[in-house]
Amino acid sequence: MTSSTSNFYAEENKIFVATDCIVFGFDDGELKLLIFKRRVAPHEGDWSLIGSFVKPSEDVDEAAQRVLKEITGLDNVFFEQSKTYGKADRDEGARCISVAQFALIRIDEYDRKLTEKHGAYWYKLEDLPKLVLDHDQMVTDALSKLRSRAKHQPIGFELLPEKFTIPQLQSLYEAIFQRKLDPGNFRKKVLSFEVLKKQAEKDKSASKRGAYYYMFDHQKYQNLLESGYNFEIL
Repeated sequence: MTSSTSNFYAEENKIFVATDCIVFGFDDGELKLLIFKRRVAPHEGDWSLIGSFVKPSEDVDEAAQRVLKEITGLDNVFFEQSKTYGKADRDEGARCISVAQFALIRIDEYDRKLTEKHGAYWYKLEDLPKLVLDHDQMVTDALSKLRSRAKHQPIGFELLPEKFTIPQLQSLYEAIFQRKLDPGNFRKKVLSFEVLKKQAEKDKSASKRGAYYYMFDHQKYQNLLESGYNFEIL
């Protein structure tokens, strides 16, 4: 950077950049969101999404990875940019632009003690308290994007255990879309993609007959995705 350019930037007003993470989890047939009590003013003590200012040395995605690791203890969490929020008056604390990320994690895998240490808790979507700033809108937009992706890609597998049943998968999609699905049609559709590997063991927790476990074939899915295959689930 030349000295003239440096001087030009030095004369400009400073704007903060933050990243806020909309962390979805699936538990006992319910889609849940991870939120915590805000620790800084303004709105200290109110419910908030999990986020952080982006450090000067970080990419925005690196900041999101750091936040997710600090709160859940998990590496390699699936996340994707949802939307950028830049209204001039969105944060009375400072002029701040936030890049929202929606993340999907398996609730049974996260570090519970670490999450509780940060004062974070899981809430059912229908039971969410009022969130600070424009975080309610961030959740609405992220859920809309999640639904759009889930219609055409088996994105929901990021929320399930490594081994799952077709009824469990259907329960997840019903939670995402907030409506009942026909079991026969759903089963036929997801099996037609041939990206599920049937296992020998069954889950007999719901019935004596039981339901076979399946595992997601990531490599086969990736190959089909690269070939332009359309995974239209609904």
